Amino acid sequence: MIDGGEKAFRGRDELKRHLAWESFIALARDPGREAIVDCTWERRVMKRGMLLALAWGLSRDLLLQTEKKRIGIVFPPGLAAAISNLAVVLAGKVPVNLNFTLGPASLRACLKGAEIDCLLTTLRVQEKFSAFPWPECGVVDVLVRLKSLSKVKTLSLLAAIRMLPSGFLAARLGVYRDGGKGEAGLLFTSGSSGEPKGVVLSHRNILGNCAQIDAAGLLVRSETLLANLPIFHSFGFTVSLWYPLLRGCRLVTLPSPLEVKKIADTIEAEAATVLLGTPTFFKPYLKRVDSAKLKSVKYVISGAEKTPDGFAAAWEEKFGSIYLEGYGLTETSPVVSVNLPEWAGAREARPSSEFSRRPSGSVGRLLSGQSACIVHPETKLELAPTEVGLLMLRGPNIFEGYLGAPEKTAEVKVQDWFITGDLARFDDDGFLFIEGRLSRFSKIGGEMVPHGTIEQVLIEALDLPDAESPQLAVSARPDAVKGEALVLLCVFNLELAAVRAKLEAAGFPNLWVPKLIRQVESIPTLATGKLDLQGIRQLAEED
Repeated sequence: MIDGGEKAFRGRDELKRHLAWESFIALARDPGREAIVDCTWERRVMKRGMLLALAWGLSRDLLLQTEKKRIGIVFPPGLAAAISNLAVVLAGKVPVNLNFTLGPASLRACLKGAEIDCLLTTLRVQEKFSAFPWPECGVVDVLVRLKSLSKVKTLSLLAAIRMLPSGFLAARLGVYRDGGKGEAGLLFTSGSSGEPKGVVLSHRNILGNCAQIDAAGLLVRSETLLANLPIFHSFGFTVSLWYPLLRGCRLVTLPSPLEVKKIADTIEAEAATVLLGTPTFFKPYLKRVDSAKLKSVKYVISGAEKTPDGFAAAWEEKFGSIYLEGYGLTETSPVVSVNLPEWAGAREARPSSEFSRRPSGSVGRLLSGQSACIVHPETKLELAPTEVGLLMLRGPNIFEGYLGAPEKTAEVKVQDWFITGDLARFDDDGFLFIEGRLSRFSKIGGEMVPHGTIEQVLIEALDLPDAESPQLAVSARPDAVKGEALVLLCVFNLELAAVRAKLEAAGFPNLWVPKLIRQVESIPTLATGKLDLQGIRQLAEED
């Protein structure tokens, strides 16, 4: 077992608090500091005090809008999203940021499961996402509501925020203080391997993960964080929404991670120092962005999917910023581990640390306050940390359970341990290596065969040109003799004999050779850029 001080961490007082209380105190203590620079359409700046005052006014309005526990939010990253989420929490309710890229049927299931009768959005968003199953009633235009707030009350509250002690004011206003394991947020998984599941995150989960990130010293108060990940994405929800509000780093927002030119221009204009994203979203930068545009960037933090071999080196060579890979899941609130940069004296007045060494392929060491265990995928017996096995985690950042699905929760939570579904190992220095999703392995003739490894070897062996979308993917279909048979999906014509020759040359056994190749128009992906495992499986099983 790897022990990251989980037992000591769980006794922190802040883990008992309510997200509303901690956010109110944090924002009120520094009201004149820039909170958000929204670059969606035109540059709009809002300071922390005004952000809090507007959110508080909207929260009083929401109390009259619905008696339901949860309120839906449909926004890209930006001021409206931040004010809405904060307002919902201040009202003592639960924000549910909905993935507007899902199909109508999945969205209706989310709305029904979460028992939502009130949606926060704007007319502009409604027009843009016309396929969203908007209800005939219960849709609140946040901009209209904010304009209708009493200017006298808002300015009076802003004055009180500036003049009165934050704790005294929060208590006088009746801001919720105790949260603990109570529900603070609901996120629906991307559905890469099935229908979206509602992941219940508690106040303890979100505050705990923010404290863990803070303890790593990665996102210090002086940084300017560029936020363009969707708020319905766990990294967008915790790292680029709640963390800046709680810890004070400046936030610059854009609505989409796909508008590469606009992102680069904004980075240059706002002197952003930290970028968050996925390899899929970062990939176009290498071709389309002048390195001078990113000269202010100290480092990028990548997660959600494995970084391709050589990509980090190519990034660092072109842009001169440090590429840091991390690991997390929606169920872990989300950050579990991340590589840390070599703290040079020119960057911060920090000495070099033991974290300076970043082994190739590692997703870093565990953030503090967690324990990890490697177990056999079938027997669940504990293995040595350096052996490849199923990764299990324990800590205050582990989610409370799946919404309305105790049986699914019981499948992944055993005696406070969370079964991640990822195969992993640690090296002797405690650095974590993710070998792949268990769902991306096939058991063939009693042997575990990794889909991702086969894909990577074929990409390199076939010398495939760099592309923004995946060109091949490995899946499987049932096989009466050996349990499963591998299927290779590709967007171009490829002969099975050529695939066999490449894999044999790489030293792979016959079991690792696909039995079928199917040419498809495109490889299914999700809005996050990750492979749509359910869609890939369906294509593989087609006759």
